[in-house]
Amino acid sequence: MGIAHRIVDSLASVYPKGKVLEIGPGAGVLTRIIRTHPSWELFVNEIDRTLFESLKQEFQLDEEHFLEGDFLKINLENRLKDSFAIIGNFPYNISTQIVFRILEFRQYVPYCVGMFQKEVAERIAAPPGSKTYGITSVLTQAYYTVEYLFTVPEHVFIPPPKVKSGVIRMVRKPNPALPDEKLFFKVVKATFNQRRKTLKNALKSLPLQPGWEQLPWLDQRAEQLSLEQFIELTQRIEKLYV
Repeated sequence: MGIAHRIVDSLASVYPKGKVLEIGPGAGVLTRIIRTHPSWELFVNEIDRTLFESLKQEFQLDEEHFLEGDFLKINLENRLKDSFAIIGNFPYNISTQIVFRILEFRQYVPYCVGMFQKEVAERIAAPPGSKTYGITSVLTQAYYTVEYLFTVPEHVFIPPPKVKSGVIRMVRKPNPALPDEKLFFKVVKATFNQRRKTLKNALKSLPLQPGWEQLPWLDQRAEQLSLEQFIELTQRIEKLYV
């Protein structure tokens, strides 16, 4: 089975029917396979005007189903209005930003299957304790169950890139039990931005009331904490936050 078919089937297996937004279709390799699924309503996002016009002509989709412009700036809520899945061979230079954009609109995006640079894909899916586990791992996994599906070697592309690619699937968690979101993000970023330091030193950048020195896991580093521990830590910090 070809790589493109595997990517599409990875979404179809969990999302058989509904709206699908493809980001960065390029020459339309994935698009042609997506179109063979009659139960999907396809929307395409493309920033390149030349490719945009070519895709419109080939796939005969009306203006409503084409989102021209930068995915990071388009108001998806106004354009798609309800739930939709995302698929794509994401531009490597903005792939992490795409993930954070998906998190921003997570109430509309129950599923996502995407191809990333391998290191980025591994980072998003990384477990606690690994060298690649970081801010992107924790914040994505707070809202989605992330599965690293398979690696794509360089030689399948023409011309071949200098890096391997990795495909991941994100499945939104039904009811994530999270503390105050803004504070949660601050705690995660504060600790990983100084990942070589223990939490006792990293948390000094936050405005905390006296007594915070009694918080748990202060002798550990950020990459040692699980998602559940980050949630509990934030809940305790919330009571001490100035």
